[in-house]
Formats: sequence, C-alpha cells, structure tokens
Amino acid sequence: MTQRVLIAADKFKGSLTAVQVAERVTAGLRRVVPDLEVESLPVADGGDGTVAAAVAAGFERREVAVAGPLGQEITAAFAVRGDTAVVEMAEASGLQRLPAGVFAPLTASTYGSGELLRAALDAGARTIVFGVGGSATNDGGAGMLSALGARFLDADGEPVAPGGGGLADLASADLSGLDPRFASVEFILASDVDNPLTGPKGAPAVYGPQKGASPDDVEALDNALAHYAKVLEEAVGAKAAEYAASPGAGAAGGIGYGALLLGARFRPGIDVMLDVLGFAPALEWADLVITGEGSLDEQTLHGKAPAGVAAAARAKDKEVVAVCGRLALPPEALGRAGIRRVYPLTDAEPDIQRCIAEAGPILEDVAERIGRDFLV
Repeated sequence: MTQRVLIAADKFKGSLTAVQVAERVTAGLRRVVPDLEVESLPVADGGDGTVAAAVAAGFERREVAVAGPLGQEITAAFAVRGDTAVVEMAEASGLQRLPAGVFAPLTASTYGSGELLRAALDAGARTIVFGVGGSATNDGGAGMLSALGARFLDADGEPVAPGGGGLADLASADLSGLDPRFASVEFILASDVDNPLTGPKGAPAVYGPQKGASPDDVEALDNALAHYAKVLEEAVGAKAAEYAASPGAGAAGGIGYGALLLGARFRPGIDVMLDVLGFAPALEWADLVITGEGSLDEQTLHGKAPAGVAAAARAKDKEVVAVCGRLALPPEALGRAGIRRVYPLTDAEPDIQRCIAEAGPILEDVAERIGRDFLV
C-alpha cells in the first residue's frame, strides 16, 4: 500500500505559491491517512517562483536593492547554498515588478538582473543558476550586461536609452569591461523556452504581445534586437551571431542572449532545478509523486515543471498524478507525458472565478479524493 508521497508541484499562478500548493495537498491527503509520510519539494522551471522553490529546499534567501524594470529601486532576492546561487531574473525585471496595468515593452530594462548576478558573485558563488522567465523586458540582456560593465553607445558616444527600443540607436558596443569573474564560474541559463533572439519565433514576435507590445512595437523590437546582434558581432566576432540563433537566446525578452554572451550554458529550466533541489533522492524514497501547476495545457508538455517531474518519475517507474486549476490536455497526451491521472479544481468547482479565489480549500478537497483513490 502506498504510504510515502512526494509532492513536487509548481505554483498555481495568481492563486497559490508552490509551497502553498504542497501544504494544501498534504492537508487533504492527511484527512484520509493521518500519519501519511509526505515530502514536499516545491519546484519551478526557471521562471517566477524559482528562488522561492530553492529557499523551500534549504537555500538561504538573500535580499539586495536593485533597479526594477523602469529604473525604480526595489528589493529583490536570490538564494545561496554553499557556493551555488540561484538567481531569478523575474525578481528584478519581471512583469510583477511593473505597476498594476502598466506595460513597458520598449523601455523596460534588465539592469537590475545584472545587479542581482553581481550580488551572487559577491556572495562567493562559483555556480550560478540563472532562471529566466516572466520578464517585463525585451532588451536582449543589454541592461543586464550594462550593469556588469558593458557599454552600449549611440553615434554621439552617449549611452543608448534603456530597453529594447533604445537599441535601434546603438552605434557601438564595448564588452571589455564585463565582470571578469564570469570567466571562472559555472553559469547556467535555465529556461523553459528555446526560442532564438529574433525572427518569427524570436523573443519579440512570440512573447512581446504578452508584455503589451503592439504589432508595430513587435516589428520595432525585432529590428532593434537584430541591429543589436549585428553591432555585437562587430564588437566580439562571429559568436555574437551564433548566439543570437541559439536555443534559449530569446528567453525572457532576449536576456538569454546576454547570458550566452557571458558564457552561460543553456539547459531546460526544470532539469536544472530538479538537480539543484535534490529531486533524485526524494524520488527514490517515494511511492507516489504528485505534481501540478495552475494550467495543464499544451505549454506544459514543452519544458514546464510537471512534464519534467513526470519524465523523471517515469524513468524510475514511479506513479505520477497531477493537480491543476484547469486541464486543457487530452488523456492520451497526459499518458505520453507519464501522468496517470489529473485532478483539476474545475472538476470540484466549475466556476473559474471561485476556483481562483478559493483555490486553497478546493485543492484540499481534491487532494482528499487523491488520497481515497490511491492511498486506501
């Protein structure tokens, strides 16, 4: 009889953090089996919530004052354990750092993300996991690189304006002043997207509209980023063009491109985070794995946390079920992903708005059903 359960779920965006999901699922399961052994390992795929997942796994939370996407001073966090740091670009440059209802697709900057990376280096990090996603920005990482010592100048020798829009005026780039410590650290770009920098599948075309970019803005940003890559090719050689076409360059408004220029190695975010969080030993211990996120849909199958958890669990012949707010995948797709059964909140409460507002109690009820189906 299954009595050891590993809960490895991502957040329900807008409703519950990954930690809260684990707490609610645990409470529901224990209504059925009061002495159930449960291990909670909140997970993330590199996007927002990555630092919180690391802290839940035992990393130390550190806070530092950095520039937000519009230049305002904010307090952002990163996580440290030993000589490994987990840095989440959304902490400094994410959409949640913009005022409610405000978008700034042409002017939002990743400068604060560069400041976070510098803080991780100052903390003694020898390995930096850089989780990117959920960004407000489209600047190709130019702001981040500026914070780390690069210079991007217009024809008059003045710094170009912040954001992707300002890169249209770029005349010269100088990366010689970049922080030399990057040459001696392992720098991992962790993302759930593998888009190139520009073009039909590039950062502006695919993700710009989510950040408030109009069709004209998308065209302007795509042209500006292509120009940026061309100027960088003149400054540092052919590798700049190679990186622009590489998988992950278009992640988080092109900050992936900036990370590749710093020497980062691209890996799927969930794979990196499962390694960092110690998923393998937790999986060995468990009989049943419960994963999930707010919406299980087509995107889930392309590098999101539940798919990564299910793939790792299937490789070890562990049974996997999932919880979610909304299910938009057919049973055959779930089966191929290694998920035996899914429990959407909408099955328990068809009203979507109530599901969002009362996600915690409803999730406990759903978890009680899982307990009755799988644990008794």
